[in-house]
Amino acid sequence: MSLRNKVTLIGYTGKEVELINFESGNVKASVSLATTDHYTNAKGEKVEETQWHNLIAFGRAAEILEKYVPKGKEIAIEGKITYRSYDDKDGVKRYITEIRIDEILLLGGK
Repeated sequence: MSLRNKVTLIGYTGKEVELINFESGNVKASVSLATTDHYTNAKGEKVEETQWHNLIAFGRAAEILEKYVPKGKEIAIEGKITYRSYDDKDGVKRYITEIRIDEILLLGGK
């Protein structure tokens, strides 16, 4: 596996997993993931900063997400950053950044 485009994230899912079934039989799963950092600013105040990530998965990883990952579940993922664009209903070009999951680890007690 290449280290040139590799992402590792640990966080909590923000919604239920959404599935798309393709005519070919393939399945795509998507879910959002929240990661939170804590730091102390120049005034000595503790600051919490949350980032949201769009995750996508295919094949076995998609099946695991569907079966074992409810909203609020803590997971660790490894994958790569992907970019895509599309034209919305008004003809405006939209850009999306996603993390394509290669590996998933279920964390927490749920």
